[in-house]
Amino acid sequence: METSLWKINDEKLNKTNLALYINFIEQEYKVNFDKDFNKIWKWSIDNPENFWKSIWDFTNVKGKLGNVLLQKSNIFYKNRFFPDSKLNYAKNLLSKNNNEPAIIFRSENGYKTELTWKNLKSNVETVSNWMELNKIKKGDRVAAYLPNIPETVTAYLATTALGAIWSSCSPDFGIDGVVERFSQISPKILFIGNKYFYNGKEINIIDRLPDILNRIPSIEKIVIVPYPGTQKKENKKIKMETVNWEELIVSKNIPKISYKMSNFNDPLAILYSSGTTGKPKCICHGTGGVLLQHNKELQIHSDVKENDRVFYFTTCGWMMWNWLVGALSAGATILLFDGFPMYKNDELLFKFASEEKATLFGISAKYIDAINNSGAVPKNNYDLSKLRTICSTGSPLSKDGFKYIYEKVKSNVHLSSISGGTDIVSCFVLGNLFQPVYAGEIQNRGLGMDVDIYDEKGKSIKNTKGELVCKKPFPSMPVKFWNDDENKKYQSTYFEKYKNIWYHGDFAKITKNGGFVIFGRSDTTLNPGGVRIGTAEIYSVVEKFKEIQESMVVGQSWKNDIRIILFLVLNKGYNLTNKIKDRIRKSIRTNASPRHVPSKIIPVLEIPKTKNGKLVELAVKQTIEGDKIKNLEALANPDSLTQFKNLKELNE
Repeated sequence: METSLWKINDEKLNKTNLALYINFIEQEYKVNFDKDFNKIWKWSIDNPENFWKSIWDFTNVKGKLGNVLLQKSNIFYKNRFFPDSKLNYAKNLLSKNNNEPAIIFRSENGYKTELTWKNLKSNVETVSNWMELNKIKKGDRVAAYLPNIPETVTAYLATTALGAIWSSCSPDFGIDGVVERFSQISPKILFIGNKYFYNGKEINIIDRLPDILNRIPSIEKIVIVPYPGTQKKENKKIKMETVNWEELIVSKNIPKISYKMSNFNDPLAILYSSGTTGKPKCICHGTGGVLLQHNKELQIHSDVKENDRVFYFTTCGWMMWNWLVGALSAGATILLFDGFPMYKNDELLFKFASEEKATLFGISAKYIDAINNSGAVPKNNYDLSKLRTICSTGSPLSKDGFKYIYEKVKSNVHLSSISGGTDIVSCFVLGNLFQPVYAGEIQNRGLGMDVDIYDEKGKSIKNTKGELVCKKPFPSMPVKFWNDDENKKYQSTYFEKYKNIWYHGDFAKITKNGGFVIFGRSDTTLNPGGVRIGTAEIYSVVEKFKEIQESMVVGQSWKNDIRIILFLVLNKGYNLTNKIKDRIRKSIRTNASPRHVPSKIIPVLEIPKTKNGKLVELAVKQTIEGDKIKNLEALANPDSLTQFKNLKELNE
């Protein structure tokens, strides 16, 4: 068997939250696990009611636990955990009220600000009461178009304090991307930033507001949030009256907050699918499911404790932002960074982690590859003595990436590669401190998550690439999709491939060590740098060009990541010049986001399609990567695939 890279020593192991949790379970339920993680996991999926109740109890959830722990249904997604339990999300995250920092923020240019627990709580109360005075009530939607700053966390918690539903997009989304998402949920309030910075460039957000208001008529109130360290400037094109954040939070004589109790399965937040087929789907996540799942993953799997300092490099448009904010429930300080992670210093994030004494440091696999390629050796330059856990997500972390962390960053650290998704706002597979770390492998399944790998026929397989599935319900599955009253979108998204089994759309395998390797998406969703992107958002931009007849977008595996490849069929009389390529890239960057911009734009003569006219992106992806094509007989023009073989541009 392969040699492990790291294993915790017994003395430290006994002080971990996982060890304390196991002691709690063994006493409470009269069981014995012999410090074997697989035994604990098996118990967790065999006893879902007791297991999820134990998470509620062990992590001290504030709320009223009802009598029914699981309302069972024969339909996977209609199972309901804790249907008569009540709680408030914000109240669970604001358990402290002292002058220690709850949030420490730093921008790429080094500007720093802190928010104490007392100030965070006070600001949440003020914003929440202002929203209530403006007739925001339980179930109303509140949208945010903001960078990763403390004000975003404050607005999120203020929204959830009222039982209203939060939804956010990061400012690197263009106007079309924002409108496609928010227009579907009819928000009443929009929190919007004035600007943000990326790699030294100042990018204006507020000038986009008139267009957004024109296209989302439900917005009644606007709060303008200046970027930390900058001033608000008037925009005379905005017809609606706006409120400035700084004026809002100094309001006096506001009554004390009243946390509105929500049912466990009431919606907390709406996140968005990548938009592979048409508009992004609006995924509604439940209040209790998010809290319980994040408490489990952060406190038990990732060993986050009170007064720890938790960092994750993320934007507010990614589920990892919700995960990071969830660390407040443990009484930990969260570290927010906004901007380009290698601005003027390849090791900028390690500098932040060192100066703020981070205990958990979360980054993407793409970032690890980038600093590895740059030759950076953070352990020589920064004090990382407080760092216990490094999390990596987004895309699969290579064996080289694992080795780089232990050789060049820190030898005595728990490297926890994790994988899940927006769909569950959490993880299917992640780390734990009871097992060793092996290069290139995620350690194990999450507790309570009955994860397996299936072949095409729905048979469980080991040490072979297949589809990642979950065989039993769990609390953080979506409570619904917005505007999907009959659950047709919900059903077709996760349950069409295997009957009553959650199909996630990731290729993965279980290794001989019992760990997991994720190979990326098995559907047509793109995943560059771990950010899920839908092909439809690129098509909607490209099809407006008069030069272009048809297009196809695929993701190509490249240097331990995925890069976007755009194939074009041009109309008669046009050639694909650099000028046209530049216009396409600029339009995609402006109307979708910088992440949507293709790495390569390549002309082809014909796009492969099924006999009923559907694009077959997966067949093209398999062709350019040398994989076997499935269902070739379903294609109307199978010969068209030959032009995608051995393309010189795809090897450079």
